Amino acid sequence: MLSAFCGALRPRLVLPLLLLAALPARAQYVIPADEAVKLARQSMPEYFEFLSLPSDAVNPEDIQRNAAWLEKAFQKRGFSTKQLANEGRPLVYAEYGKPVKGRKTILFYMHFDAQPVTPAEWKTDPWKPVLKARNADGSWAELDAGRLQEAIDPEWRVYARASADDKGPIMMFLAAMDGLRAAGKAPAVNIKLILDSQEEKGSPRLHIVMQENQALLASDGLIVYDGAMPSSNQPGVNFGNRGSIQLDLTVFGASSAPHSGTYGNVIPNPALRLATLLAGMKDADGRVTIPGFYEGVEISAQDREGMAAIAPPAGTLEKRFGVAKLDGLAAAANPVEAVQYPSLDILGLEAARVGPRAANAIPSQAMASLNIRTVPEIAPKAMFEKVRTYVEGHGFHLIEGEAPSAEERARYGLLARLGLVAYPSTSSAARVAMDSPLARWVLSGVKAPRQIEPEKVRMGGSTLPMSGAVDVLKMSYVVVPLVNADNNQHSFDENLRLGNYLEGIRTIGAMLTTRSF
Repeated sequence: MLSAFCGALRPRLVLPLLLLAALPARAQYVIPADEAVKLARQSMPEYFEFLSLPSDAVNPEDIQRNAAWLEKAFQKRGFSTKQLANEGRPLVYAEYGKPVKGRKTILFYMHFDAQPVTPAEWKTDPWKPVLKARNADGSWAELDAGRLQEAIDPEWRVYARASADDKGPIMMFLAAMDGLRAAGKAPAVNIKLILDSQEEKGSPRLHIVMQENQALLASDGLIVYDGAMPSSNQPGVNFGNRGSIQLDLTVFGASSAPHSGTYGNVIPNPALRLATLLAGMKDADGRVTIPGFYEGVEISAQDREGMAAIAPPAGTLEKRFGVAKLDGLAAAANPVEAVQYPSLDILGLEAARVGPRAANAIPSQAMASLNIRTVPEIAPKAMFEKVRTYVEGHGFHLIEGEAPSAEERARYGLLARLGLVAYPSTSSAARVAMDSPLARWVLSGVKAPRQIEPEKVRMGGSTLPMSGAVDVLKMSYVVVPLVNADNNQHSFDENLRLGNYLEGIRTIGAMLTTRSF
């Protein structure tokens, strides 16, 4: 069924795209809504084919197949392409035509790797895209993909891993280029793209690849098509993102796991000690108690007013996530303002077996993985040192090796190890001015399709690997999210709403034809 669907709708290139680069730049062009439907219908076969390629970066062969597919897709539209070496997981570089003198050059960033999958959690095969529509009872039912030949309902969704994060925006970009070609419209900027292959693994070498290709990637600004739109599904622009570091904290007990009956009340329990230490890191309102954790963060009254205007209505997030009360707002007035501050979360705990498999033994050690989302005001290294000082301040001696030595066990009553799991390209946060020429150019393009003023987010809460671009390429960046907020991008049943696909095509087309700043 899918092969027939793909064959019936595969797009035809009538006017060579290379000719567009030579055309004079005209005024901003917005792809009409009905034309966007045609472009979506034409590009769906490629989109389904792209989604059918597994792309977990843990498998270099999968990444190589995706990179080869991308090169062909962009070359077909007049781009020159090159794979950028990355230890068996190449990134893809694409450049459109020859640079036109006097135009700004924009580097667009997206990624084609995907989150890992647990197939049993999905209702359908995560690497076999399916079209679904919502039933009257709120459930989702699969549709024949051939229905897309007849019409496209904006509320239909494509379910597959990477459908939203981030293969969807890549296909929107390709479809937008098809739309400009069909209308005979030339881009108003010189176009470069870098397509990442390890974003979901923290892009550990992106900054190195950027260093190795500085001349190739040199541009006047960077646009990131990643992340989800605001809960309102209205246009939005992010002018920064928090960084991220992971800490592994291990508390040690006895050198073996003593019987809980014989030695309960006698041998210290490291799980209880770790739980107590962790519980003290936040107060009842969710505010982090580690001294200096929010140090240096200042938000202007104007920015607070802007964030209040775009914050989701009270109860929205509570309903979506099934909680009675939001956490961590002690330092902020609303969820948007809350992510302007650093955050601390426990990602996982491990001590011994639980449930029916639990043994009557006191664990010999207990471990927690902590995630800290950083902000520009506090460097990741400084944040790590604040946690270290906190742990030591509670009486723990921090060891350097994998396990305490006999001498350390005899000398210290409280033993722990604090390790930093470093992601060099993502640990640093970054934020750019919302009134810069690049920002104004972006806002004009994002506004054009629906004539709706975009929600301006001072800094998004998630982490993108952009510190390399800022530190290595010395360029500002702006994040333009295009996919639906409820896309389940890091969970099972990831999906992309087709209405977002249509508007994404129009948004990208408008941005590409907005006069240079």
